[in-house]
Order: sequence, then C-alpha cells, then structure tokens
Amino acid sequence: MKRKIILVITIFVVLTAYLSLKPAFKQESKSEQPARGEKTMIKKVEKTDKEWKKVLTPEQYRIMRKRGTETAFTGKYNDHYEKGIYRCAGCGTPLFSSETKYDHSTGWPSFTAPMDEDYIDSYDDFSHFMHRTEVRCAVCGAHLGHVFDDGPEPAYKHYCINSASLDFKPADAQDKAPSGTSKKSDELARKAVKTETALFAAGCFWGIEHKFRQIPGVLDTEVGYTGGHVKNPTYKQVCTDKTGHAETVKITFDPSQISYESLLEYFFGFHDPTQLNQQGADVGRQYRSAIFYLSKEQQESAEKMVKKMKESGRYSKAIVTEITPASEFFRAEEYHQQYYEKRTRGNRGKCSADSCDIK
Repeated sequence: MKRKIILVITIFVVLTAYLSLKPAFKQESKSEQPARGEKTMIKKVEKTDKEWKKVLTPEQYRIMRKRGTETAFTGKYNDHYEKGIYRCAGCGTPLFSSETKYDHSTGWPSFTAPMDEDYIDSYDDFSHFMHRTEVRCAVCGAHLGHVFDDGPEPAYKHYCINSASLDFKPADAQDKAPSGTSKKSDELARKAVKTETALFAAGCFWGIEHKFRQIPGVLDTEVGYTGGHVKNPTYKQVCTDKTGHAETVKITFDPSQISYESLLEYFFGFHDPTQLNQQGADVGRQYRSAIFYLSKEQQESAEKMVKKMKESGRYSKAIVTEITPASEFFRAEEYHQQYYEKRTRGNRGKCSADSCDIK
C-alpha cells in the first residue's frame, strides 16, 4: 500500500513538472500558433540565446527569455503615466498605449487591452501549480506577463506586464515600428493620445489623489498648488495659509473612457463640499473645496453639477465649492506625489495626522 501511495505521488509530481515546463519549451510552429481569425502578416525576429544576451540586460534576459517575473512595485513603469507607446524591449514592436494603462495596485504595469491583438500571443501557463494565461510578443516571442479577467469594465481584461519587457516611447517621439510590421501598427505608434486635464481641490491632496488614481480612464495624476499669488510656493509656505493656494490634484484623463462630468461626480463623492476652508481636522484655505476650470465647457459643466448637487437634497448645509478659472499649477515636492501609496506599503493603508511623517 505504501508503495502505491509513493508511486501516485511520484506520477503527480512528474506530471506537474512537465506541465510547468511545457510552455517554455514549446516549439512555435505555424500549426501551434494561437487561433485569432484573420491575422496580420508578421515578420518574426529570431535570435540565438547568445545574441539575446548581448542585446538584453541580465534582468531582461531572465524575464523575457526565461519567463521570469520582476518583484512587485520595483518596475520603472509601474507608476508611469506619461502619454505614449509601450513597445517590446526586445524588438520594438508597439504593444500597449498609455491610454489603456491604469493602476491595478498589484505592483506591475497594467493595461486593459493591447494596441493590436495580432502582436500579442497567448499561451496556457501551468507553472507554480496554477493555470494562468501567459502573454508574449508575437514578433520575437518575448515573455511579457499574464492576462487576467479582473480588469475594469467593459472588457474586464487585466494585462499584467513586467516593466523589464517594455520600452516606452513618448507620444511625440518620431519613431517607426520595426521592419516587417504593418502600417496599421506604425500609425498607432505615432498617434498622440488625446487627453484632457482637470484640476480639483478637496482637502489634503494625498488621499484625494489616491482615490482619483483608482478610476478607469484616469491616466495620470499630480499633486500641487493652485489659486494663489506666490510663485513656486513650497509646502511649508502653503501650510501658513498666506499664499492663497489650495492643495490641488491635477488629473490627466482619457475623455473616451471617462467624461469630465463623471469626474465631477467622483469629486463631490470624495469630500464634503459644505465645509468652508477645511476638510475634517485639516483647517485653512489651502484645504478649501474648489474646481479650477480650464475651459468654458468645464466651467459650464461645473456650474451645472453644483446646481444638480444643491437640488439633490443630499446636503443639509450650503455647498461652498468655489468654481474659478485655473491659475498656474505648481507641482508639489516629489515626496508628496502618490504619497498615500508610498505610505500604505509600510503602513497598512493608514494615512492620517498621526501616521504621516511630514512636518
């Protein structure tokens, strides 16, 4: 009986090991390519192991050619939201656009969709005693990461990608796709992502920035100071409540994914607009509720939203939110940027007057 148990365990271990290693050594013949329907003709980039080691860093080689994974929150593109294109670090193929990038809070760059599905291959991955869907660059076969079904609406896709597998090109960079790729992808790579900007003040900018970063369609955020009369103010100066500035969150968003009106609704949901020159324990005009509009359209939208909120019966007190033209935005010191996320990693989500180490 004991021998039978040992034999069963041995067979299970061998089978698991085989399934774990199979995707890494799979011969990618034409008959084994993932079914996709009509495909773009792709010229493959093929190199020997020795050649890949020459053009990739040791970390890139480990991840892209040996299907490794970088440590969470260490990749250079995890908190990166500049407008542009993320290409394969091995062959330069345009893979993801900044307009589909969002913060999934897992520690790796996350995207809702690739730029062109023809340039992404999917494979079953049975490593680590689980079943996942691995994604690779279809041109050079580099391991990128995995795709999951826990992304935002409407597709619910979450492409979890290693930063080491990517090379970012800004939207205005005049760069061409690798030889052999289609005109369609070349045009996508050069296309500037259309975005809009919003400026909101709703109390301490640490927590408000964090909340806006969770919204699908919000591509980037910065915290800073707006609405005052001092040039390039410091945090210490703003805290005196003598510069006239408000702690402000600057939001870059994709209007095709989320409207300015929707951002306004989130804005009113994130704070109490009936508190004059304060939010909770934070007191002073730097903590005032304000919408700094950048266009006539934004002004009209803000005024309509305030009217809607007043008529909703949600508030027992008067709304004191200011609607004013945006003055120059001064970016706050670097340690304020995404401060909540920086603190939560070592502070289990707490960010308050007692837990923050800003003096």
